[in-house]
Amino acid sequence: MTPAQLLARIKKQGAPPAILLLGPEAYERRRLREAMAATVPPEALTDHDLADLSLAEVLDDARALSLFASERLIWVANAEAAMPRGKSTDDDAEGEGGTSGDTALLKAYVKDPTPGVVLVIEAIRFDFEGDDKRKQERVLKFFGAVPDVVELKRYSVQDARTEAESLARKASLRVEPGTLDLLVEALGADVARISVEIEKLSLFAGNRAIGMDDITALVPEARTSTIFTLVNALGRRDRARALEALDTLTKEGVYLPLALAFLSTQFRMALAARDAGLKSVSQIQAHFGRIGIQMWGSRAEQVQQTATKFSKPQLERAISLIYRADKGLRDARPEDRVVMERFILELVG
Repeated sequence: MTPAQLLARIKKQGAPPAILLLGPEAYERRRLREAMAATVPPEALTDHDLADLSLAEVLDDARALSLFASERLIWVANAEAAMPRGKSTDDDAEGEGGTSGDTALLKAYVKDPTPGVVLVIEAIRFDFEGDDKRKQERVLKFFGAVPDVVELKRYSVQDARTEAESLARKASLRVEPGTLDLLVEALGADVARISVEIEKLSLFAGNRAIGMDDITALVPEARTSTIFTLVNALGRRDRARALEALDTLTKEGVYLPLALAFLSTQFRMALAARDAGLKSVSQIQAHFGRIGIQMWGSRAEQVQQTATKFSKPQLERAISLIYRADKGLRDARPEDRVVMERFILELVG
């Protein structure tokens, strides 16, 4: 079940008696909590932490009838802490406490839940991919008695950009073109953090539009905006602006191999666009979208600009220069600024 499906179900028929929230997406988790908390009085909301209590104790509380509210919401954090330590013959689930008897207690409770009580269990430690995937499968098996599982998957970059637009509209925040792209990229498409920064920006801006300089000033991670300036300048073959951006990066102490990583991506995409004969921004977006790389308009425009300004041999040479500069930055005692200046002059000199 997705968060949107659970919200629709709550609106139509109320929340199910037991819910497992699975996954690390904090923004959707917060929205679900706010929606469910709004259905009960404040005194009917109880928070438990399985790092402090056993699952059996939490279920005992769920069984208890309240003298003050006919409906209750019990929110349970750190679900992973209820799982048995080490490996067992049935399951090698990882955790920090608990017994296998907890699963039987949970199964019995779900089969006959307390009327008016909604039990929400958070299992947010592990992601759906990589090394976390197996661990998350163990969590899901341990809490398998809970029939309603909501997957809190991280937003894709494009979905995060769409949600950022929605949040900006709700906050009556006017944003200059390209600025939301910077905010989303600077915060790694983390919508929970994006929502906080948009709230801060709306308080800061008043009635004026927010621009790049505001993002750089108010969002700590947006120092990387100067990296994008450098990437764009080199994509336009603007040597003076590129050297100016390098000066700013050096003064801010930004990790320069990160700038080269962005440049490598830009020039490789530009080379791919040239090889595919892509001419317009829409063609570039569609082409990369088909191979699973979501790209908003401003990034596609940068790729198009780079593909136009550099010939195919020049793009191939640029990738070679990036490799050489990255190797130079990783030498025993590199002079980072000198390495980068030499790279810029060789590229667009």
